[in-house]
Amino acid sequence: MMKRNILAVVIPALLVAGAANAAEIYNKNGNKLDFYGKAVGEHQWTTEGKSNNNDSTYARVGFKGETQINDQMTGYGQWEYNMNASNAEGAQSTATRLAFAGLKFGDAGSLDYGRNYGAIYDVAAYTDMLVVWGGDSWAATDNFMNGRTTGVLTYRNSNFFGLVDGLAFAVQYQGKNERSNPIAATYNEDGSVKTIGYGGNGAKANGEGVSTAVTYDLGEGFSVAAGYENADRTDEQVAAGNSANWASANGSRAEAWSTAAKYDANNVYAAVMYAETQNMTREADNNFANKTQNIEAVVQYQFDFGLRPSVGYVQSKGKDLKARGGFGGGDADLVKYVEVGAWYYFNKNMNVYAAYQFNLLDDNSYTAQSDVNTNDLATVGIVYQF
Repeated sequence: MMKRNILAVVIPALLVAGAANAAEIYNKNGNKLDFYGKAVGEHQWTTEGKSNNNDSTYARVGFKGETQINDQMTGYGQWEYNMNASNAEGAQSTATRLAFAGLKFGDAGSLDYGRNYGAIYDVAAYTDMLVVWGGDSWAATDNFMNGRTTGVLTYRNSNFFGLVDGLAFAVQYQGKNERSNPIAATYNEDGSVKTIGYGGNGAKANGEGVSTAVTYDLGEGFSVAAGYENADRTDEQVAAGNSANWASANGSRAEAWSTAAKYDANNVYAAVMYAETQNMTREADNNFANKTQNIEAVVQYQFDFGLRPSVGYVQSKGKDLKARGGFGGGDADLVKYVEVGAWYYFNKNMNVYAAYQFNLLDDNSYTAQSDVNTNDLATVGIVYQF
């Protein structure tokens, strides 16, 4: 019985922090290095409509290190790498997810630079806890500072300079990253051309910007968070919005704000998040939405014997979207689904999981023209982690 009770404590920590189960490989003379990773066998398929039967197996490794410089200063760094194993050898993609280093100055906080999570993701992380999907209503990788992103200088402070327990904040600056992304032709089911590549709109580029977040642990398992982000958009992004070839937002600045609350105690995890963005959220066809309203919610329960069922809801409502093809413009759901799933943990190193996505999007002119998936999805997987 003791082993099962330990699982109920350890498993939620594993879900929150990917490196929570790291193996310490060196700790001497003020220098510490933890190594972590996992191998995931995963398969996903659609349960209706067009075929989408895909292997999505991958492996991931990383390290976290720190060195004690003096009694007030600590250096630290982290690196994380992902290796896709769902294709033929030689055709498998890899990606550096994180790579940053910095200094921590006691209660004065920490400062680091590199590829890291955006500060406002501190808010999105409250509901980015679903079994397979989740966290995709507005937060995305290399989308300004909403998810993992490049070239960010991040200041963090815990417990408000040591004065207020549970009150933490982050302030982040990102420099300009010019990136064009030419697109190829896409086709309708009858083979006719739907869209033709005509250059890029800088879907993964960004101008200079700032991201912030504040989190407060109220005690008894309750926490709240809020964040704000504002960034300049690149000339290419603005030009694409003014071009007849793109149905993209043309505002000069990208903006987001978000707030969230969670309860994490007594084997229960429950969270809700709301966010709005302007000229920032990427649509499925790489256009930028003029505005989105986003809501995510999740509820989970950790049984002592290792089972963790989960129910989540995600919706992103696009507002004042530009016309394209058969879609005359206006409002449309970009994402809308319910995920029902569960993990089963044999121990802290081994688990299996399954999830089903009930896609609530309708087949309409927007989803057809923007190549949005409207099918239900199912996924099963097995994980070894250390």
